[in-house]
Amino acid sequence: MNNNTLQVATLGGGCFWCLDAIYRDVQGVDRVVSGYSGGHLPNPTYEQVCGKKTGHAEVVQVWFDPSVITYDDILYIFWRIHDPTTPNRQGNDVGPQYRSVIFYHDEAQKAAAERTRAEAEAAHVWPNPIVTEIVPFKVFYEAEGYHQDYFVNNPYQPYCVYVVDPKVKKFRKSFGDKLKQPA
Repeated sequence: MNNNTLQVATLGGGCFWCLDAIYRDVQGVDRVVSGYSGGHLPNPTYEQVCGKKTGHAEVVQVWFDPSVITYDDILYIFWRIHDPTTPNRQGNDVGPQYRSVIFYHDEAQKAAAERTRAEAEAAHVWPNPIVTEIVPFKVFYEAEGYHQDYFVNNPYQPYCVYVVDPKVKKFRKSFGDKLKQPA
């Protein structure tokens, strides 16, 4: 893919390991980078973010080719792969770093985020109201190297076995038409 044609989505939906594992499987996605955004502490570490005092959320930056997959499609997946109705929580992961958030990079992304949120609400994708923050992107700090592509590199780690793997399997079953084809 030509880097000049790629667009970026910055999304938080709980632990970044889950989002990373899912978006890496999507056609048109060039790369996924785990990191931190939305806080006040420059260059935070994982330990600092887990300490819940940085204001940052665990996020992924999804670099995608809009001629293959649209931003709306990226968001359609987002609304369905995590629970956007629980503030500061995804399952047993609790804290502001696990909040559901979309950091938009321009007004078109903001409009798409608001529109697709309304569509997910209207479709009753979730039984409770969506609480996802939709806020302007400011800065992204790449997470430590061991967080990148975590699921592929650590498939037998207990969190991956019990949390990430079931989400990935559910995604693959529900979104087979969006999966990258084996090389």
